[in-house]
Amino acid sequence: MLNSLRSAIKIDELRNKLLFTLAMLFVFRIGAHIPVPGVNTRVFAELVNSGALFGFFDVISGGAFKNFSVFAMSITPYINASIIMQLLTVVIPHLEKLAKEGDEGRRKITQYTRYLTVVLAFIQAIGVSVALRHQNVLIVPTVWNYILVALTLTAGTAFLMWIGEQITEKGIGNGISLLIFAGIVSRVPAGAVRVTEYLQAGTINFLSLLLLLVIGGVVIAAIVAVQEGQRRIPVQYAKRVVGRRVYGGQTTHLPLRVNQAGVIPVIFASSIMIFPEQVASWFSNTWFGSWYMSWFHWGSAAHTIIYALLVIGFTYFYTAVIMNPVDIADNIKKYGGFIPGIRPGRPTAEYISRVMSRVTLAGAIFLALIAILPNFVLLATRIPNIYFGGTALLIVVGVALDTMKQVESHLLMRSYQGFIK
Repeated sequence: MLNSLRSAIKIDELRNKLLFTLAMLFVFRIGAHIPVPGVNTRVFAELVNSGALFGFFDVISGGAFKNFSVFAMSITPYINASIIMQLLTVVIPHLEKLAKEGDEGRRKITQYTRYLTVVLAFIQAIGVSVALRHQNVLIVPTVWNYILVALTLTAGTAFLMWIGEQITEKGIGNGISLLIFAGIVSRVPAGAVRVTEYLQAGTINFLSLLLLLVIGGVVIAAIVAVQEGQRRIPVQYAKRVVGRRVYGGQTTHLPLRVNQAGVIPVIFASSIMIFPEQVASWFSNTWFGSWYMSWFHWGSAAHTIIYALLVIGFTYFYTAVIMNPVDIADNIKKYGGFIPGIRPGRPTAEYISRVMSRVTLAGAIFLALIAILPNFVLLATRIPNIYFGGTALLIVVGVALDTMKQVESHLLMRSYQGFIK
């Protein structure tokens, strides 16, 4: 691997891409420590420490949420906007037509996604500003300060969106994914220091730490296996004679990934679960707030079950949006292909749908287990306030694999031996 990394550095184009990516990530880390003006960050940090679900979003943002910096909302509005646009592409004929027009259509959809990101970021920022009114976080709670906080958070999200697009265009890997990756990895040293303090104070013992490391290793191995797992459906293409040339006649396969939806269902389910908890915190002195926090607080049985069911549901829903069996069957038929033993057309679409449902079930259950893993890790190890759980590992391992594959492709194009042997 070191030889491959040395070869990558020797290539001017690849070296410039790596340096540009590192420079953009450095800008992101600087912005994560610039606080929003007019906010008492100490009070807000105590508020974040009081809720484990807030702690998860703090990990995703790389500490920017806890610091209430200009990047406090991270890239979450962009992710939500992308999901909404993908859903609207299926519903609205005009967007569906744009999606099939190639690069020009995708550019239009990307532009709409940017506009929607700014709108969602501003709405979310307004919600955060109003929520601060009940927590005494603003130093001077005036209307203009609320607007200033909302505009600052919106501008920070828009700037992060621009950084992510620049990394995707001029750097290595998917820029948005790398920003989330950098945010999670940046919290590892703080987590290590916290565990060391627990050991010194006698809160935990070395057996608990060893158990945490073993669980982490097993989870990483499982994530790699599921992320790389595929169900390959064989596809046979008939021979076609065009002029004096013969086309087709080869056998290939249609890969259906076990985890086709990635980490999107977990993030979407987390966003939904945090909303009623936030509303209950606003009315903590009423019967509704007390009832909700006693039965549906983070870590409770009801919260865990609902969270897992939401993840499974969103996994099926998102997979159905991005993978259309009818379109896949039509494309196979258009190029003269067929699945052995299955008639082209509708029977092929039904077969693909049936196989995809079975494969997605395994991926959905795996994602649900990963999402609720921190609850069981806390019970097994008794290590409190550890948010670097299964979801964070899923993001880190997935982004690392995708980025490594991109570097691999650059090396193989220049006849260098890659990372994967």
